[in-house]
Amino acid sequence: MQTLSEILAPTRVACHVPPVSKKRLFETMAQLICDDQTQLEYNHVLDKLVERESLGSTGLGSGIALPHCRVGNCSEPLGSLFTLAEPIEFDAPDEQPVDVLFVLLVPEEAHQQHLDILAEAAGLFSNEVAREQLRAADDATALYSAVRELTA
Repeated sequence: MQTLSEILAPTRVACHVPPVSKKRLFETMAQLICDDQTQLEYNHVLDKLVERESLGSTGLGSGIALPHCRVGNCSEPLGSLFTLAEPIEFDAPDEQPVDVLFVLLVPEEAHQQHLDILAEAAGLFSNEVAREQLRAADDATALYSAVRELTA
């Protein structure tokens, strides 16, 4: 199984994203991913992320969200990590706003792999020390390095 650090790339990490609406944040996430993965179509990725979120919030609690979906033309799992300059409402179970998001895209047929990666991500983000390290990152490079260290 691939680890979070293996599916994440520095080009898909954004630190201190300005506060926006949830919809605008999904647009930003889809754009960053599609800029890096040119085989993916922006509107398709955005639609899939929004469609999945409409089924129920991907907010976990403690300021963390794991937006995820299956996408055609996605040949392998892809991760993207965002921290927000200020938390936004995300309908999380603990009703806390979200400021750290790990986005996961997987191929349409990757059912078990999808679940395994989500479980790893949930485990990482349930760790208070890990959350603090991610929030302490000053820029995308530091944020990427923090994830690599935490998942090594």
